[in-house]
Amino acid sequence: MLLKRYAALTLFVALPAAQCLAQSATAWPSKPISLVVGFTPGGPSDILARAMAKQMSERLGQPIVINSRPGAGGNIAAAAVAGSPADGYTWLFGNNSILSTNAALYANLPFDPEKDFAAAGLVGVQPSILVVNSNVPARSVRELVALARSKPGELNYASSGAGAAAHLVGQWLVTSADLKIEHVPYKGAQPALTDMIAGQVQLMFATAASVVPYINQGRLRPLAVTSAKRMQEFPDVPTMIEAGFDGFVAETWHGIVVPAGTPPAIVERINQEIRHALDSKEIRAQFRELGVEPAPGTTQAFADFIKSETPKWTRLVKDSGARVE
Repeated sequence: MLLKRYAALTLFVALPAAQCLAQSATAWPSKPISLVVGFTPGGPSDILARAMAKQMSERLGQPIVINSRPGAGGNIAAAAVAGSPADGYTWLFGNNSILSTNAALYANLPFDPEKDFAAAGLVGVQPSILVVNSNVPARSVRELVALARSKPGELNYASSGAGAAAHLVGQWLVTSADLKIEHVPYKGAQPALTDMIAGQVQLMFATAASVVPYINQGRLRPLAVTSAKRMQEFPDVPTMIEAGFDGFVAETWHGIVVPAGTPPAIVERINQEIRHALDSKEIRAQFRELGVEPAPGTTQAFADFIKSETPKWTRLVKDSGARVE
């Protein structure tokens, strides 16, 4: 009898709450939305975020305003969103650095990537390409490994900075093949590529969009891609797995998260609009120019994806020895 009364009381309390939730989702959005980006304007994250904001705002009927908060590997932006009201009006355009890597890389993270956000949807994945200077006498990963072993400590690999994806993935190659190749960190991808082209450094893992012009000019040579399957743009370039490195899949990914506690109905609506935007020809064309593969999916699929990616990036950070105090 007591159990029945408890169940009846629970139902009595839950129904109004559910009705309020449905009403809030129906009324949302009633004002502009802030999409916070943790990296500099003009970079890949910024370009992708702006493309998504333009497409999604048309259907939502409200402006989606880009709020650039660069610095500390995206941590400034993430902390700002984590501390925002959970009302659906503040989003974070996150990536693997913010949501999977930084917890291991930074000594004092100002937010908890597991507890402070709700996953709204994965947007896209972006594999890297292992490229070498055209003067390097290696036309495959196997030949590069053989060259590095014949000249221990003489080859260098570039990255856009300590702890950056290019650093961590480069270290994965070094560790997996037991090579002695020196890491040379730069302040950004472009300075690294400039020295790559000049022959100051010999190899680098870089995004397709950043190296395609130099590959087409014959100044850089692609040896492998870090995706699970070959890239459509480079059908003749093998994957790292095909090159003999089991499980070597490392892709930069982008997605939208909101503050934890955001009403589930609003999170689901955001997810619907993400998936709808990713179906548009305009978005797919813009993504293709950046070497990004649209990756629509459910909120749960994105949450599960983040959980599956975090151990890998944590391991790569530890293997690299990178640490930001």
